[in-house]
Amino acid sequence: MCFMPNPVLNDKAFSRAVARTPEQSGWASPTGTSQEVQSGSNITATTWNPPVSDGPVTPWRSDNPMTASGAVSATLFLMVVLIAAATFGWIQVPDVAPGETATFPAWTLIGMLVGLGCALFLTFKPTLARFLAPVYAVATGVAVGAISKAYNEAYSGIVLQAVGATLGVFVVMLVAYRTGIIRVTARFRRVVVGATLGVMVFYGVSLLLGLFGADIFPQGSSLMSIGFSFLVAGIAAMNLALDFDFIEKAEAAGAPKYMEWYAAFGLLVTLVWLYLEILRLLSKMRDR
Repeated sequence: MCFMPNPVLNDKAFSRAVARTPEQSGWASPTGTSQEVQSGSNITATTWNPPVSDGPVTPWRSDNPMTASGAVSATLFLMVVLIAAATFGWIQVPDVAPGETATFPAWTLIGMLVGLGCALFLTFKPTLARFLAPVYAVATGVAVGAISKAYNEAYSGIVLQAVGATLGVFVVMLVAYRTGIIRVTARFRRVVVGATLGVMVFYGVSLLLGLFGADIFPQGSSLMSIGFSFLVAGIAAMNLALDFDFIEKAEAAGAPKYMEWYAAFGLLVTLVWLYLEILRLLSKMRDR
């Protein structure tokens, strides 16, 4: 479900269509500045009126609509599943001696691919969110846990810092959205979605070129690399506002009950992305 308004089918265009002038009224319509009514041999001028409408239309609502509280409950459930899976992934990475570098297990890539597959499938089949969202939480959670352990072995305590920063950003964005400091307008949505797609394309191209030995992804602790990570983390944070707006508008529109799981899934994806970006940013700042 998408709440982005159609640029053509909007209220202003509808109003213009209803309030047409006689010259614009179409085929077989009277012309001139007034409607002419012929009665016998006499022609009288009358004021042209817009067509009669059918009156207000009651919007469609599901018999069992979603609620914001239901979306929150689904999000909490998915978070518990993800944390449990992350704990399992954490213990799969062996401890390393001081000075050695921890490596990501090869199977973490499988978890990421399964999670990506669930995300792509749910984009076209949101009705299956109740079943696939927990699968995403398990697969991604295991991979995130293994990645977090590798980072924590290289930078002691960095995972706790990243978790705290992620929670802090979430609370700040929620308060900013609820108080109206951040308003999700059509322009705001276009900018954030465009920036997100740009980052995803850049990541995909970097991964593809990396298979051929070319590395264009900003690495190291240079100011440019830190600035890039800060920018991407900011874009991820802005996506939280879109998630909050989605949940609010879906509830107001009386969306079907399964949208609670779809909204929770979207919120979980954003939180995982934000956490990983903060983790990468903190590691770069530690290296300076």
